[in-house]
Amino acid sequence: MSKLNELLVKEAIILNLDVDSSSEVIEILGNRLKEAGYVHNTFVQGALDRESRLPTGLPLGGKYNAAIPHTETQHVIKAGLALATLKKEVTFKNMVNPSEEVPVKIVFVMALSEPHQQVTMLQEIAGVLQNEATLDKLITAKTSNEIIKALQ
Repeated sequence: MSKLNELLVKEAIILNLDVDSSSEVIEILGNRLKEAGYVHNTFVQGALDRESRLPTGLPLGGKYNAAIPHTETQHVIKAGLALATLKKEVTFKNMVNPSEEVPVKIVFVMALSEPHQQVTMLQEIAGVLQNEATLDKLITAKTSNEIIKALQ
């Protein structure tokens, strides 16, 4: 099983989420992590603040782009990962060039309890996102189990 599947919180997987903004996605996924007991009440605001300073939109060069919002470890109770595929693309700022906008179709919200987890987790997610076949499976998944299977 991949590290992503170990951290993926089943209650925090949302398919075909219909939202209009990046902040809505972060709020909804952050609240799912909170309801599941993974993060403190401060997590959503922490993630929104961090996103405004250090954006996480990731252009992938294919059909789809992603975003990987997260925040500091003090907002986290235990490590977990939320995931949403979006009904329509929403705009995130580019992590490499914040003046650019990136239309995003899939979002991973990372709740990491240890600072060193961030690099490992970003690498794992990047690995998944660079595989177009896996990315297609994630975007077109109809159930949480299809998401979990695609990440194996």
